[in-house]
Amino acid sequence: MSRDPSKQADQTFGEQADGDFVVPRSVAVIMDGNGRWAKSAGFERIRGHERGVDAVRTTVTECARLGVDALTLYAFSEENWQRPAREVKLLFGLLERFLVAELPTLMANRVRLVHAGRTERLPEKVKRLLDDTIRHTAGNDGMVLCLAISYGGRQEIADAARRIAREVAAGSLSPDDVDEAAIRTRLYQPDLPDPDLLIRTAGELRISNFLLWQISYAELWVTDRCWPEFEIADFHQAIRDFAARDRRFGGLKS
Repeated sequence: MSRDPSKQADQTFGEQADGDFVVPRSVAVIMDGNGRWAKSAGFERIRGHERGVDAVRTTVTECARLGVDALTLYAFSEENWQRPAREVKLLFGLLERFLVAELPTLMANRVRLVHAGRTERLPEKVKRLLDDTIRHTAGNDGMVLCLAISYGGRQEIADAARRIAREVAAGSLSPDDVDEAAIRTRLYQPDLPDPDLLIRTAGELRISNFLLWQISYAELWVTDRCWPEFEIADFHQAIRDFAARDRRFGGLKS
């Protein structure tokens, strides 16, 4: 489904998709439950993450098909560095394989890849493959897929504040000009629209330090299904429920 950007500039969600539901402009997902799914199936934790790649592919392609403008996936948090070194190594090995194997899928769906997080903490090979994939997809004119890797919401705000402090100290920014817009433009991906819909799998009722600035008015949708089990039908249910919400952004309906 194509969209007219001039009609979408001031909208948080737009046209009917398949005549059945309204499509959010921006979606974010906390992909939780990979380890729990693997344990319940009698597998090693990494098998859950491997199976979760299928859910990533399904969600990315369906979002692109429906006309979602931006999809942000919480792939690896700053807190995840505290996990056992072996698991971290396996996770980044899986990410490397994903970046190579899924490039044709991104290109076929005109998806542009970007990254949010502290890039300097990533292993060199991961950083190189990430940069290569971002460069290869830069000309795509469809949905933007943002991978939040080595990401933390508090850390993002702290990094933005640090940039502002340096600019104020250098005299290139006045303290009087530090407002919400000044902070936003110094976030990792300031051009992405704030999520309208935040999906969390595996039933946990918490935000987990994800997009703390951006989700101030996001609609939350939680499913008990673990991420490796997440299917198109689950995503459709999430956006149907989203479309039924009364979104007033702190105001009152006229």
